[in-house]
Amino acid sequence: MTKHTYDMGLIGNCAFLGLIGTDTAVRWLCWPRFDSSFVFGSLLDDQKGGEFSIRPAAPEFRTSQYYQANTNVLCTEIDAPDGRYRVTDFAPRFAQYDRYYKPLMFIRKVEPLAGTPRVRVACRPMGQYGELELSRRRSSNHIAFLGLEEEIRLTTNIPLTYVLDEEDFVLNETKYLVLTYGAPLEAPLESTAEQFLRKTVDYWHKWVKSTSIGTFHQAAVIRSALALKIHQYEDTGAIIAASTTSLPEAPGSTRNWDYRYCWMRDTYYILTAFNNIGHFEEMERYFHFIANISTKVRDKYQPLYGISGKADLVEIELPLAGYLGNQPVRIGNDAYTHVQNDVYGQVLVALLPLYVDCRFAHPDQLPPEKLATEVLRLMEATLDQPDAGLWEFRHIAQRHCYTFLFHWAGAHAARQVARTLGNAAMEARSTRLIDEASARIEECYDAERGVYTNAIGSSDLDASTMQLILMGYLDPASDKARRHLVELEKELKTPEGLFYRYRHPDDFGTPETTFLICSFWYVEALACVGRLDDAAREFEKLLTYTNHLGLLSEDVDAKTGSQWGNFPQAYSHVGLVNAAYRIAQRLDQPQFVAH
Repeated sequence: MTKHTYDMGLIGNCAFLGLIGTDTAVRWLCWPRFDSSFVFGSLLDDQKGGEFSIRPAAPEFRTSQYYQANTNVLCTEIDAPDGRYRVTDFAPRFAQYDRYYKPLMFIRKVEPLAGTPRVRVACRPMGQYGELELSRRRSSNHIAFLGLEEEIRLTTNIPLTYVLDEEDFVLNETKYLVLTYGAPLEAPLESTAEQFLRKTVDYWHKWVKSTSIGTFHQAAVIRSALALKIHQYEDTGAIIAASTTSLPEAPGSTRNWDYRYCWMRDTYYILTAFNNIGHFEEMERYFHFIANISTKVRDKYQPLYGISGKADLVEIELPLAGYLGNQPVRIGNDAYTHVQNDVYGQVLVALLPLYVDCRFAHPDQLPPEKLATEVLRLMEATLDQPDAGLWEFRHIAQRHCYTFLFHWAGAHAARQVARTLGNAAMEARSTRLIDEASARIEECYDAERGVYTNAIGSSDLDASTMQLILMGYLDPASDKARRHLVELEKELKTPEGLFYRYRHPDDFGTPETTFLICSFWYVEALACVGRLDDAAREFEKLLTYTNHLGLLSEDVDAKTGSQWGNFPQAYSHVGLVNAAYRIAQRLDQPQFVAH
């Protein structure tokens, strides 16, 4: 079986995201929001997905794709028999009038590099997930596409006849295509596109320079940080799990989910990643998103929310062909109805820095006492309630070790807030919950094997229990931590060094592919227990599972190295950033020597 990779590059500006194939075709772009219908979606259906491409007229060609260094500006070079040309794709983002300019504007610069290449431009946006064909209106220098709430407009210096008829033409000078949703480009085309390109490149260069990244595999960390940054929907601060929906976890598995939402289970890890690279602006925006949800919660937190904080994310199946024929294609995600009780600890651990980290000032809109008291109440009420766990089992409820761990961690955070406020009653309540959660975690301990199982009364193992080491429940220097890790390796690690989430059957059978963030947790755990050479070696193996641009998927087939699941997966890039940081920290300690 050949290795499957997602041969696409990611562009974005924190208002929208797009995926561009190595043949210049826009495979995925949703407007006006991350979770809106696609306007280009050939990733899921070649017929209904529309098209926006700048392909060569010649059927045979070679292609290469790369980012301009330290940016989210993507270049695709096409080498055809009659000539060579480059397409530079970007979403404008830069500082303007004391705020960030991030329009719903996608700019494509097409420049000849050698010979006299003939190219063919196609631009056919769609609406309502491929059900609505937009009507076209020709103007003097643009084409308007009508039928959505707002106009999509293509402004270009390519003869409109060639675009409308999709006829090939000789590319003998630089051309520009600016696609907008809503507010159109009213300024001069060529000079504005060049100015926006220059300013966008400059923005990303400054952003990267302001990151605190060690020297351990710096280039990979920078690419992950850049990808993670544009998964934040800046308008609300939400960070989505992935830009796509329904890319299968394994071919034919039917595990095809919509990941364009904000998962509470990711909160701690995402904030840790931004903290590790020293980016507080993104942390603060995400804090406010979580805080906004917290003020609306009455009975329980959901596992995930929409990017506006929307609670109802009803799951619907669409009549689309699916990625490589994999069905169903889903939008919405039924996991919002699940009981997932680790979210309470996630919220407290996530919001703790607002109250105890001096870099964050005056979170007046969310009184810490009220929040901590309310979340402590919810944790006490759910302590012994079976739940779906962080992997969101649809028809399996257990008392999960991972859930108890976040009760323990959340109670620690509440106690820290209590001490900061001088609230003795809250401190005592938090301490009591720490002790109760610890007792439940110990009920998951299999003394004969020397390992913590996934749930009370279960013999199954779960990669999430590596967090017992990473979050400090187990002393990393202890024999107990080392043995726990060894037992997880025996059962869940593949010969290639990848990690399954678990190996027991779930609602859809036994998982076929490994979950990439678990492999990065493994690297972190190795570094924690002092196996630093192993950690560095396993990290370097994981870098071989990126695509040609350093982008990571959700899942990897251990046998073939194939990428599967939604793409790019923010969670995987968070794992890479945090694992590299953990190794770099240990390398800086004199008792460890890297070989």
